[in-house]
Amino acid sequence: MARLLLLFILVPIAELALLIEIGEVVGLPATLGLIVVTGALGAWLARRQGLGILARVKKETAEGRLPAGQVIDGVIVLIAGAVLMTPGVLTDLFGFFCLIPAARGWLKNLLKRRIEGAIERGNLRMTVDMGGAGPAAEPMRDVTPRTSSADRLPGSDDPLN
Repeated sequence: MARLLLLFILVPIAELALLIEIGEVVGLPATLGLIVVTGALGAWLARRQGLGILARVKKETAEGRLPAGQVIDGVIVLIAGAVLMTPGVLTDLFGFFCLIPAARGWLKNLLKRRIEGAIERGNLRMTVDMGGAGPAAEPMRDVTPRTSSADRLPGSDDPLN
């Protein structure tokens, strides 16, 4: 928690100092232009990549596969879009870094290792809810549709035919 607080204090200070330095070198209009261009370009790239990831999530889901990797990519792209919309050079560099597919792969591996390490140390526990299928769940009921004998085909033992 202390690291996060420090991050929220130090990053804006560093961004402001860097923008002031850039402004002194290239001037105020160029610095403001840089902020606007990186924000617009970042939003466009994040939207484009996000829509591509969403299409892959839909495809994998339709094929019966769990799109976990694509969902994590989507979260990283969402974070990239958010930091690219905030004014600053450091956050823009991080945001553009997150939009590079190879960099997202590296970030996913880093995140996976950190989560696995936290689980092994006992700092993180994971519980999976199977939608009420646990011991306190309602007993399963047979919901097979029933047909009358008039609906059966002649000579068929299958009640659904």
